[in-house]
Amino acid sequence: AAAASLSLSAALPGHLLRGLLPLLSVFRLERAEAAARRAGLSTQPIWRKLWDDVMKTRPPNAENVTCWRKKFLETFFSNVLHGVLDVSSDWRLNDRHFSPLLHSSPHVTQLTLCNMLQGAVELAAERNQKVLENLASSLRILKFQHLLSSDQSIRSTLVLLLHRLIHHGSVSQVSVYSWPVPDTVLLVLILSMSAGFWRSGNALTYHSGPCGLCREEEQPPPQEQPERGCCDEREWSDGENQKGSLSALEEADAEVNGQGADAGQNSVLSGLSCCPLEQQACEEASSKVSCDHSSSQGGSSPPCFSEQLSHRPALRKSRRRLKSAVGKKRRCLRRSRGLCADLDDLYDFVFTVAREDGSVSLDQNTVTEGENTDNRTSSSAGSPCCGHAGCKKRGGAAGIFPLKAAHRFRSVSTLELFSIPLTGDTCRTLSNLLSSWVSLENLVLSYNGLGANVFCILAGLRALSRHSDCCLRVLRVSDVFSHMPCMELVRCILSAAPRLHTLSVSFDLKNQLEGNGPVGNPSCSDAEIPESCLEQLEIRFPREPLHTALLLPVLKASKSLQQLSLDSAVLPSSQELGLLLQALKECNPNLKKLSFHDVNLADHQREVLLLLQDPVLQEITFSFCRLFESCTTEFLLEIINAVKRNSSLKSLRLPGNRLGNHRLVALADIFSEDSSSSLCQLDVSSNCIKPDGLLEFTKKLEGHIQQRGGRIPFTHLRLFQNWLDQDAETAQEALRRLKAVCSVVNDSWDSSQAFADYISVM
Repeated sequence: AAAASLSLSAALPGHLLRGLLPLLSVFRLERAEAAARRAGLSTQPIWRKLWDDVMKTRPPNAENVTCWRKKFLETFFSNVLHGVLDVSSDWRLNDRHFSPLLHSSPHVTQLTLCNMLQGAVELAAERNQKVLENLASSLRILKFQHLLSSDQSIRSTLVLLLHRLIHHGSVSQVSVYSWPVPDTVLLVLILSMSAGFWRSGNALTYHSGPCGLCREEEQPPPQEQPERGCCDEREWSDGENQKGSLSALEEADAEVNGQGADAGQNSVLSGLSCCPLEQQACEEASSKVSCDHSSSQGGSSPPCFSEQLSHRPALRKSRRRLKSAVGKKRRCLRRSRGLCADLDDLYDFVFTVAREDGSVSLDQNTVTEGENTDNRTSSSAGSPCCGHAGCKKRGGAAGIFPLKAAHRFRSVSTLELFSIPLTGDTCRTLSNLLSSWVSLENLVLSYNGLGANVFCILAGLRALSRHSDCCLRVLRVSDVFSHMPCMELVRCILSAAPRLHTLSVSFDLKNQLEGNGPVGNPSCSDAEIPESCLEQLEIRFPREPLHTALLLPVLKASKSLQQLSLDSAVLPSSQELGLLLQALKECNPNLKKLSFHDVNLADHQREVLLLLQDPVLQEITFSFCRLFESCTTEFLLEIINAVKRNSSLKSLRLPGNRLGNHRLVALADIFSEDSSSSLCQLDVSSNCIKPDGLLEFTKKLEGHIQQRGGRIPFTHLRLFQNWLDQDAETAQEALRRLKAVCSVVNDSWDSSQAFADYISVM
């Protein structure tokens, strides 16, 4: 009876409420949360037990979960949505007052949609309108994973969902994962709506009619008359209707627009094709590829697209093909009274135009190659961003949609594309979207097979950086093969986007053809790097030589650099590391964190000691650098003394350096009584440490603590992947005593199995 009455639970004494809470259903427990807080009771153990009983799995990073209530309800929502959890399986879920999706949706900040987008179909159903409203307020991260090709009805549903969650919602990050053969139409739909582009008005029709939020923001005119402008039904941004037309394209687009998701897709692609970026064969692996924007301050309108067609034989041919294709489509539409399934001809035309290597103006702020070069403008090097997350400024955008009727909605601030092959057509589309995506703060392109198409992406970023309200601060690019040397790409990126704060470039292999080096780009090699705002630079070389002379221009331009990470580089000579350290000292006085991973430092002991003595560095990482491979006792003592005398060093990471037991024990002297070290964190993962060595290290550390009156700065020790399973009892004693001194992070690693796996792949 008490469980059925929430007012009773609110009035119960604390000791009775404590006994009552575990007996409540999820619905009642959720509603009793406020009463429990007022009584000073935590419901976290109950939610954790619910997780164990219902989910029956151990969540990843369970030690980092701060709120088990949110964790449970968010995962519960996802499992119910995708049909992998039966609410009748547990009495605590089976409450007649409990609507699983409705009551758990306010707690969902991250959602993943998979496969055939069944979850999107469910959320867009009329019965779940309130659920969708809740998600529009709570959802921050929207992920797509393992998507398959979808039909027109599913795309139409996705349009409604994205419009509500992104354009009129709170989603700030869109991530797409693992799509080996992407559906171009669906991918461009996701990208364009994430960028905030879509048609307003009756192109978006919900169960109750056109989008009410759109109607509130901007009332459409009573009747929309089809315009005979250059691009679709829209007018140029300077307000002048352009004469001349592509009537076949317009009429086909108009017929398609009434049919659902493909309507908006055609609108986007029409805009992309009518006003493409200036480019030269971006799809080819040519070193002189360029699809750059050029800005001017002139106010004249760009030439009409139909006029450009009349002067370009290739485009005239495309136009003739389009008219024929559109005629077929219209006949198909009349026959079926619906959308013709085959839209390939229209998309072929769109991408044919996008591939042309001529220069087509974007809007009144852009010029063709060779015109008004004196009036071109560029962003001030290193100028700070005036905007913030979700910047709403759109004025002066030199983007692909300069036409007023292509309404710009709210856009996301983070875009991540993982393991999705991007064709030349898709890269040009993305480049065009990027060129005016001023709210974008983080861009991650991982394993997309870009190749030479990376220059198209750079062209979009260059155009974007010219906007005064550009918010882009983080760019991460990684792939299997590098199309060009890493340092050249870094220079290209910084010259295109000097306001980046974080840049990460990572490649696994030099190139696809064995024996051939990466293709360089002369324009990148000679590119001037303006003074940048770069604070963090990460470069993973595909076993390339690290030449300080090539890195030097980047370091000189990055006066604000605070973090530098160099991975898998080859030092071509014994002097190279010394030259790098000298360059860092002269060019980057504010550098706080320096990391080397998989760089052979066995023969660079002098430079290692210089780094450990540096009075500015606060964090140093030597990861799998073979540091102690030929280490003498004298060198080990020099390392310990250097750290003891360095009061600025806070973190020292030494994973994978063949430390062993006796060297670990020696490192305890860093905290001896005569030490002035401020070292807080020590990472000795993957160093062949055994339980007896760890115990001896612990005893020695306890002795130093006692000598110093019980106080040392040491707070964190990382011990991943060491041989602690060889003597469980000794390891447990060592860990127990260590945890009384500092925070210890380790894992239950099976060293014997790991060794067997290593032998099996030799």
